Amino acid sequence: MTEALFRDDAYMKTATATVDHINDRGGIVLDRSIFYGTSGGQPGDCGLLRRADGSEIAIATAVLGDDKAGVILVPAEGAALPDPGENVETEIDWERRYRHMRMHTALHLLSVVLKYPVTGGSIGADESRLDFDIPDAGLDKDEITAAVNALIATDYPVTDEWITDAELDANPGLVKTMSVQPPRGSGRIRLVRIGDVDLQPCGGTHVRRTSEIGEIVVSKIEKKGRQNRRVRIRFAGEDAA
Repeated sequence: MTEALFRDDAYMKTATATVDHINDRGGIVLDRSIFYGTSGGQPGDCGLLRRADGSEIAIATAVLGDDKAGVILVPAEGAALPDPGENVETEIDWERRYRHMRMHTALHLLSVVLKYPVTGGSIGADESRLDFDIPDAGLDKDEITAAVNALIATDYPVTDEWITDAELDANPGLVKTMSVQPPRGSGRIRLVRIGDVDLQPCGGTHVRRTSEIGEIVVSKIEKKGRQNRRVRIRFAGEDAA
């Protein structure tokens, strides 16, 4: 099991770690990780491992192991592999991670503004989206943008707390996402709280305060089915790719 440093401190950019093993697919498993593994719609981190001789191993992405308890680092094609037991300095692509953190928290606020069941979602450094189970209700991009930005500007603190599986079962309304259920089996489930406006299960990385997000814009609302609306957001002032 990998110690999830990213969960204790999402702002940790570098850390030392020891190579636990290399799996049968060439993935690198460390004893502890600042790399977030792809899950919950949030992409895995990329970055590098720095060896004692100063050479670097580029990490293309990070994924979760089959048991969901370990983070597997996927080296870039052609990269060398470290040895089990080797000590390395790890470093994530912080600019990319921080954009994911800002986007992830913004999507939670979007789900506060649009109080409908969430059927899917995806986080990106440039654009993110949530899909809602909602009929054609005449959603207005400008109104949604203004409402989300008002929440951002309020500068709510973003914190986490933990509950048991049984406590979650007793409070099913905490689960907003219909397509992805919170991970169970460890006995504890992490909740992310945004001030007094939102509380929901989430294993992703978030900013400490909503003001860090900056202004966003709802860039597009798409009809993806009879009762499925996809709402896309971007950071204000950035052109679409």
